[in-house]
Amino acid sequence: MALGKDYATQQCAIARALEVVGERWTLLVIRDALYGVRRYNDFLVHLGIPRAVLANRLQTLTAEGILEKRRYQESPPRDEYVVTDRGIALWPALRALGLWGREHLGGLPLRTFWHADCGTELGPYGECPACGRAVAVRDVQMRPGPGLDPHPADPVGRALLEPRRLLQPIGTDRPAEPDPA
Repeated sequence: MALGKDYATQQCAIARALEVVGERWTLLVIRDALYGVRRYNDFLVHLGIPRAVLANRLQTLTAEGILEKRRYQESPPRDEYVVTDRGIALWPALRALGLWGREHLGGLPLRTFWHADCGTELGPYGECPACGRAVAVRDVQMRPGPGLDPHPADPVGRALLEPRRLLQPIGTDRPAEPDPA
């Protein structure tokens, strides 16, 4: 039996969500957007994703309201992609998937996540053990973990070596490439 191209016959919220975020590169694009990546070229070099695939994913994520396309330069026209509230709502799922990968597939933590206000490492559900409450994405600080390559080849990877809050835009000082999306 051939695998279908969609989940139209499934009566399931997970299947409906997979229609939007279930393609191979999509969650990595969203992850990078939460890490502060906004520009087409930065997604391209950090992810190593084919141009056509990236353009398609950005277009889909924008159409679905997960990212918002904003013009940051008029001449020549350049856009950036900013995470919306709908995209921010995916953070717990991405965090859970990352924790699952580390626990079941092994390896040292590549990144750790902390409550920026009090400096406590987050618990498995995004909660602050010291404050006893869930931590908003804007109040999460990401730090490099012991398993992270200390000498990444791309400028986004180098920028992510420094502790930073999620959603804080990354500046890489790379020449911009035209955005085909």
